[in-house]
Amino acid sequence: MPENQQTKQPRDESRRKFLKLSGVALGGIVAGGVVGGIVGNSMAKNKPAAPGSPQGQGQAQAGNTKDYNQAPMFFNQEQLRITEAATERIFPKDELGPGAKELGAAYYIDHQLAGQWGMNARDYMMGPFYKAEATQGYQASYKRHELFVMGLTVMNDHSKQKYQKGFADLAGNEQDEVLKAFESGKDIQLNGVPSQTFFEMLRSLTIEGAYADPLYGGNKNMAGWRMRKYPGDQMSYTAIIDKKEFTVMEPLSLHDHTNHS
Repeated sequence: MPENQQTKQPRDESRRKFLKLSGVALGGIVAGGVVGGIVGNSMAKNKPAAPGSPQGQGQAQAGNTKDYNQAPMFFNQEQLRITEAATERIFPKDELGPGAKELGAAYYIDHQLAGQWGMNARDYMMGPFYKAEATQGYQASYKRHELFVMGLTVMNDHSKQKYQKGFADLAGNEQDEVLKAFESGKDIQLNGVPSQTFFEMLRSLTIEGAYADPLYGGNKNMAGWRMRKYPGDQMSYTAIIDKKEFTVMEPLSLHDHTNHS
C-alpha cells in the first residue's frame, strides 16, 4: 500500500454527519429536504403566534410595553435627565397634548448627537477659527456633541451655584430662569462659546424632537403630529385632493411603509 494511503486518518464521525445533513454527501439532493426541513422547523418555532390566540395576545401586550428606540446612545443617565427637564420647559405639556419629555425629544437629541451630525462628520473642522456672523450658522471649533455636553455641565453647575440644586431638581420657575440666562448669552460662557449658541441648539433640537418622524427617537406615537393634525408620510392624497374642507388623516411614519411581517 502506498505510503500516503497508510498515513491517512479515518474521517471524523461528526464531520460525516454534518456532510450528510447538509446534503453534500448526496450531491446536494437532500439539501432542500433535510436542511430545508430543519430551517423550516426552526422558523415555525420562532414564528409569532396568531393575534387572536392567548400566546399572540401576550406577545402583543409585551410588544406594546417596550419601545427599543427610546434608549440613550450617547448621554449618560444624568445628561439624559437634565436634557429631559430642559426640553420639557421649552416644550411643556398642556391641554393640547404631551410635552417634550413624553414625546421623547431627549432621545431624539441623544440619537442626533451620537450620529454623524453630532460629530460634524460632514463639516470642515480644521482651523483657523474666526468669530462668525449670525448668518453663517454653526462655526465653533467644538463638535456639536462636545458643545452640548459642555452646555449641560455648565447649566447644571450654574443651577447648583444659584439654587444649590442640580438643574433637573429645580422648580419649574427656577429652571426657566436658568434657561433665560443661557438664552441671553451675556454672562455665561462655555469655554469661549456664548451660552446662547448652546441654547439655540437645545431649542431647535427640542422642536425637531417633537415633530420629526418617530424613526429618529422623538415624536413618540406620532403624538406631536396629531396635535398639529399633520398627516405625516402619506403615500398619496388622491382620495381627498378634491375635497374643499380640511380632512384629518391618521398620520403615517416611515415605519408604516415597510412590511414587518
